[in-house]
Amino acid sequence: MSPDEYCEDKAARSGSSFYYAFRFLNPERRRAITALYAFCREVDDVVDDCREPSVALAKLEWWRDEVQRTFQGAPRHPITRALEPHLAPFDLSQEYFEEIIDGMQMDLEYDAYPDFATLSLYCYRAASVVGLLSARIFGFTDRRTLKYAHDLGTAMQLTNILRDVHEDAVRGRVYIPLDELERFAVKPEEFQTNITRDAHRELFAFQASRAREHYDRALAHLPDEDRHAQRPGLIMAAIYRTLLDEIEQDGYRVLEHRIRLTPVRKLWIAWRTARSARPTK
Repeated sequence: MSPDEYCEDKAARSGSSFYYAFRFLNPERRRAITALYAFCREVDDVVDDCREPSVALAKLEWWRDEVQRTFQGAPRHPITRALEPHLAPFDLSQEYFEEIIDGMQMDLEYDAYPDFATLSLYCYRAASVVGLLSARIFGFTDRRTLKYAHDLGTAMQLTNILRDVHEDAVRGRVYIPLDELERFAVKPEEFQTNITRDAHRELFAFQASRAREHYDRALAHLPDEDRHAQRPGLIMAAIYRTLLDEIEQDGYRVLEHRIRLTPVRKLWIAWRTARSARPTK
């Protein structure tokens, strides 16, 4: 299996919505973004799959060394071997890859986030940095597009947090800020149940509103001349905003079941969004 095939397999097995965004890219950009996505999945799996924190920390340290080796032209892992040819052409920064690893390490340091300021740092490292790297791979002409990518990453991470609140709690992690739980009279352990109270709905509606604000802010930053190049991000935004709408229409019952969009619906959203982001004349 070649490094590119390894990354494609990693991306395919994740079942992520990213597949629907990648399909509109040319081969070189698609290989680059698939390798980036595989890197994110690999370091995320370190934290999710290792029960012993010391083992997870050691593996993350290995990945820090591997990032350094990759930027020195000597990658060893299939993912970094797939990534290395794209670093210079797309001006991908070593610092951003290290930030992603820092974000994964935060999952070992925090089982709950005290306030939104702390959560914002996690969102930046785990998602906004990925957005910034992705924007460079997709291509842009106006630096305002990087502000769009930053805010879009946070918006998508906040959507993930709301969707996965029950699953994360069962694994011992609470991402919704503790001071906001206190404000809405909700205890963290309640997220492990399958019962939805009015207080939960109010808390979750507040989280959804914050995510929408970040989507709106992101799209306000994106210049018209970069919309076509940034189609993959726009497709992801459309899919995730639709997921957020579904959560709201379902009465914020995310503790009771996981809200999903069907593959056919995701494909329809991707096609419709791609058509709306045609090149400007």
